[in-house]
Amino acid sequence: MSDRTPLVQIETTHGEILLELDRDKAPVSVANFIAYAKSGHYDGTIFHRVIKGFMIQGGGLTPDMQEKPAGAPIVNEAPNKLRNKTGTVAMARTAEIDSATAQFFINTDDNKFLDHGGLKPEMYGYAVFGQVVDGMAVVYTIEQQATASLAGYDDVPREPVVIQAVTVLD
Repeated sequence: MSDRTPLVQIETTHGEILLELDRDKAPVSVANFIAYAKSGHYDGTIFHRVIKGFMIQGGGLTPDMQEKPAGAPIVNEAPNKLRNKTGTVAMARTAEIDSATAQFFINTDDNKFLDHGGLKPEMYGYAVFGQVVDGMAVVYTIEQQATASLAGYDDVPREPVVIQAVTVLD
């Protein structure tokens, strides 16, 4: 670990996930994620979107499906050449290119179609900013949870998968 590749520990109800972030290739996304982590924003949120063979997404909703207030959107760093491969972490966003705030996802497969492919919104991609270096078994356990539609969201785990704490390790 170095200042360029900070380590972040995500404690969940299913175990711990250790991320190594890439400050060189995704400085805005890394600074954003670390700021949310240090503020305690992620503590008590859930992985609210879990799709087998695709990804697990979290960091924005509470177990009762309330969206936590988030800060201003950040610039999309998808052109940084980092790919949405198994075990990478990326910023979630809406259809707008520069709309990512707090939510993130961990890829559970190689999702090439999420990579930067052009300047049109549907081709712009999702900014990868790090990777899982320990705890992929936990990610796969979360990915296998039974899901349902709840409060207007699809693919919600029937039993909440809570992010208890996100800690930036020094």
